Amino acid sequence: MLRTWRNSDLVAFAAMNADPLVMEFFPKTLSHGESAESYKRITTFIKENGFGFFAAEEKKSKAFAGFIGFSRPAFTSYFTPCIEIGWRLDRRFWSRGLATEGANACLKYGFSSLGIKEVVSFTSKLNTKSINVMRKIGMKFEGEFEHPNLEEGHILRTHVLYKISDLSHSYEEAP
Repeated sequence: MLRTWRNSDLVAFAAMNADPLVMEFFPKTLSHGESAESYKRITTFIKENGFGFFAAEEKKSKAFAGFIGFSRPAFTSYFTPCIEIGWRLDRRFWSRGLATEGANACLKYGFSSLGIKEVVSFTSKLNTKSINVMRKIGMKFEGEFEHPNLEEGHILRTHVLYKISDLSHSYEEAP
């Protein structure tokens, strides 16, 4: 289930961001303070834009599972400005289809309610799990790029870019 953020999410959010496995395809894990700053940026973005990275919770347990939703990348590249769809889940919730289900719900909401016409997603070319989610939600490979926020030679610098437009999305339910 996707929902608004609660102050009580911060502890679980910080723990997720401190997990080396969860953050494997990011430059580093985050401290509690860095996670608190990220939490503030995410919730402020939602207040200012009416959309963003929504908190995700497991329906059965109501436990905070991570986030799924939209953002606007803060770096400049040939495909920006744009709307990005992204996700980060606590590893306890991996391999259950939650990222696919939540991303499909976000795309439907973005296209039908927000009037978004095109959405991109990107990750390190090494992140096969997220690439699989991109494919499952109907996104198409657009190419590779060097992430400008990572120094030349960094193992994660080469990213893949996927894209989907309103006309290409079928709004199928996740398996």
